[in-house]
Amino acid sequence: AAMRSRAEVDATLQTAKLNPAELLPAVHCLSFGPQAGGGECCLLQLEPALCAELEAGHSLVIRGEKDEHAVLCSKDKTYDMKIADTSNMLLFVPGCKTPEELNADPASCNIIHSQIAGFSNNYWELRRCRPKLKKLRKLLMEDPYDGPDTQKDQTATFSKYTTEDLLSLIQASEEEILHQLQVIDACKIEGYWRILDFDYEMKLLNHVTQLIDSESWPLNKVPLCACLEELGSLEPREMIEHILVSYGRKYVDAGEVFFEMHEDKICRAIAQMLLQNAVKFNLSEFEEVWQQSVPEGMTTRLDQLQGLALVDKSSRPETIFLLKVEDLPEDNQERFNSLFGIREKWTEVDITPYIQDLCAEKQTVGALLTKYARCSMLNGVKVYNSRRSIS
Repeated sequence: AAMRSRAEVDATLQTAKLNPAELLPAVHCLSFGPQAGGGECCLLQLEPALCAELEAGHSLVIRGEKDEHAVLCSKDKTYDMKIADTSNMLLFVPGCKTPEELNADPASCNIIHSQIAGFSNNYWELRRCRPKLKKLRKLLMEDPYDGPDTQKDQTATFSKYTTEDLLSLIQASEEEILHQLQVIDACKIEGYWRILDFDYEMKLLNHVTQLIDSESWPLNKVPLCACLEELGSLEPREMIEHILVSYGRKYVDAGEVFFEMHEDKICRAIAQMLLQNAVKFNLSEFEEVWQQSVPEGMTTRLDQLQGLALVDKSSRPETIFLLKVEDLPEDNQERFNSLFGIREKWTEVDITPYIQDLCAEKQTVGALLTKYARCSMLNGVKVYNSRRSIS
């Protein structure tokens, strides 16, 4: 393109009936460079915090397999990616100066010739979303770990997963994945993340609680060394320590490591063991058997079973059955469909443990119920049912 002169610029301004006094003196003359193609570049709109991460030299990663909607992850957060179209063509001009920069530069009355390196009429928008972590448990449950001696583990045909593998398969940030591995009590065995088979986990827990009982240790002061010494001949020492970490809080007193056992978590695990073999259980019989099954000094309460089991108060006699929140769909609408398929009308108290994990940042259970359920009164109690007919 021929270079424009100042006289040509002034003539153009006059034709356009623009007053040069109202404009900055600098003039940008744009021309398309040889490589200026559309579709070569993608624009991504970032909030200031993410911008700062990139400027500090950190990476942002796009995660997802071919059949998944892409998400973008920072070190500790996950974002949905959506394309936003713009009615104005966006031009990429390297070294382009903003009006503020030109204003500060007294030598900028000249003509600046700039080449356009690319253009776009859309950009990626990010929206903070819940990490998609359900797949994590699903992958690890393909091959649960049921002890060091099992033949199955020697000839395993299932995939085993390292941290790197999980980062490439799970649509969540590294911090969210590592936190979830803690939540589901996964442990690293020979460099691979594994979930313990439930029966094996109960066997380990039983060894520990029986030892606590026989040694008459207080439940808030269980010594690590003595546990490893006594039980090391029955099971691998790292498994004994893993069960103490999963079901207790580690602390150091006078240089020795102790665990304060979590009563609620132990009672919950024993309830799951009792309930998993029955479709429904008579509630009062269950409560009796459950209290007898937990270690001495522990007290069972139904609120320990939130998100694990559901009481049916409408049946006579009242019953209880296993309903684990982690077995329900991850998608909001599918989750509500599934819950309303199990029970037509829910009280807020009953449904809360099953939808709490769907709440986005600063969102309440009440807001979710308003969006996905219809509210009515039943015998003076507020209940929620589906907004759509469940087939």
